[in-house]
Amino acid sequence: MPSHDDMQLSLMLPEILVFSAGLAVLLGGSFLARQRQWWGRVVSATALAAAAAVAAVQLSRPDAAAFDGTFAVDTPTGVARIVVVLGALLVLAVAGDEIAGSPRESETYALLLFATSGVLVLAGAADLLVLIAGYLLASIPLYALIGLARSPQAAEAAMKTYLLGALFGILLLSGVTLLYGVTGSTWYPEMATELTGAPAAVVAAGTVGILGGLLFKAGGVPAHFWVPDAAQATTGTAALFLTTVPKVGALVAIYRLVQTLPETVEWALLIAVLAVASMTLGNLAAFWQTDPRRLLGWSTVSQVGYLLVPVAVAGRAELAQPALLFYLAAYTVTNSAAFAVSTALPTLRDVQAYRGLMRSRPWIGAALIVALLGLLGTPPTAVFLGKLTTTAAAWEGDAAWLVVAVFVNTVVSLFYYLRWIIPTVQRPDPDDDAFSAHRWSAGAAVGAAGLSLVLGVAAGLAWPVLAG
Repeated sequence: MPSHDDMQLSLMLPEILVFSAGLAVLLGGSFLARQRQWWGRVVSATALAAAAAVAAVQLSRPDAAAFDGTFAVDTPTGVARIVVVLGALLVLAVAGDEIAGSPRESETYALLLFATSGVLVLAGAADLLVLIAGYLLASIPLYALIGLARSPQAAEAAMKTYLLGALFGILLLSGVTLLYGVTGSTWYPEMATELTGAPAAVVAAGTVGILGGLLFKAGGVPAHFWVPDAAQATTGTAALFLTTVPKVGALVAIYRLVQTLPETVEWALLIAVLAVASMTLGNLAAFWQTDPRRLLGWSTVSQVGYLLVPVAVAGRAELAQPALLFYLAAYTVTNSAAFAVSTALPTLRDVQAYRGLMRSRPWIGAALIVALLGLLGTPPTAVFLGKLTTTAAAWEGDAAWLVVAVFVNTVVSLFYYLRWIIPTVQRPDPDDDAFSAHRWSAGAAVGAAGLSLVLGVAAGLAWPVLAG
């Protein structure tokens, strides 16, 4: 019979596979010639696929907990694992064009895997100390990824991300210290009991600190300032990763945290206000953007606002958990499609430069239109159902004003998405050359856009799994 320690390790096998692959790629890349660095991508993709397979098997089993209950292996963890791995695989596909043969190819794959393993730890953390470990593991490689572009703009973005990460990391640690001080524990189930009688002011201060750190990882207000700069200045590979994968772990971690908080703290109102602020500021700032990646960076900030809506009604609406998990999956594939298009056409750094794309490259043009209409929330894309179930959860949780906020912001966002879509379908200028596209990124864009449509049409099949 397997020992207790073996069972503990097997429950975290996806995280172990991803982190071990990062070590293997980092060490192996030191001994491989530059023209053979692509082996790192093969090892990375294999480990991610294996992690997804293990996660799917564990998702079909009853809920469990590893290491004395500090890491939850349940429906949110299982779904987050699969979504994170899918997002990381799409990042690797884009990397096949952008960094193949570069001097830092294997290091890039290793950083991606280390950051991914940190996101996976964030998603399953049921203890504040485990949360801190996941936060640091997900954050530190991200700073290096942004700076790999080797440009003044990328260096500035990396420094801004690092400074904000340090600031909100300190806030997170301060919040953990406060909650531990009034409960004597960092384990969520025990905290949930002890926080009920704790001083409300201290609990509120600790909650704000931890939320600040997690919102940095999610890219939401008030910790959002680094997202558009990083999305614009860094490589397409890093931009796709930072606007997609970390959000999954951070938002699931926020969802777990708020369920431990007592009713003496108005945490639901705080989350709701942050949701509206994030979706509104992101949409308004995206209005004036002409660079596609910067526009998508601000769009990412607004999407975090929508994703926070089901978190605001956690515990009051049965739809909250499945709505959040489905929206995370929908956003991951849809946002990946949009960024993959920008990476497939790296020289087009103005939305007007996409004029005639639909006629010259119909598959890429169609993928872009599906992605942008998907981010808007147009049926039958997956994000449409994500927004629909999100607003249904808010309505069920007696937060009708959040439904209005989502609707108004969705209408407002139509403007800047159309500013990119309209040139795409216009007739190209006669003297323009045909668009030259990178093969791997174009394939990733078409595949992700197709997944967005499939997930939107077949959502009913996934819903029982998401509901646990």
